[in-house]
Amino acid sequence: MAGNPRNGRPYRRLVDWLRAQRLPCWLCGRDIGYDLDPRHPLSFTLDHLEPVSKRPDLLLAKENARAAHRRCNSSRGNRTTTQPKTAPQRASRRW
Repeated sequence: MAGNPRNGRPYRRLVDWLRAQRLPCWLCGRDIGYDLDPRHPLSFTLDHLEPVSKRPDLLLAKENARAAHRRCNSSRGNRTTTQPKTAPQRASRRW
């Protein structure tokens, strides 16, 4: 049985390369807490533009790697959309 490719050195190098750039979250545009505990919702995670579940061949591709908050990455799931979820806008009251 093959191991998890996200535990290997090539994946860790990709994570370290992206972390060193200190980019904002590609989904919401806000700064990422790179020094936060990895379990914190606003901490850094590596996200993939094309989800690995749909394109496993792009797991280690730098052009597919994006910096994201843990919360943003989790809420996006494996969708390919780049638009974050937003609350529906309420219409103003007509006078």
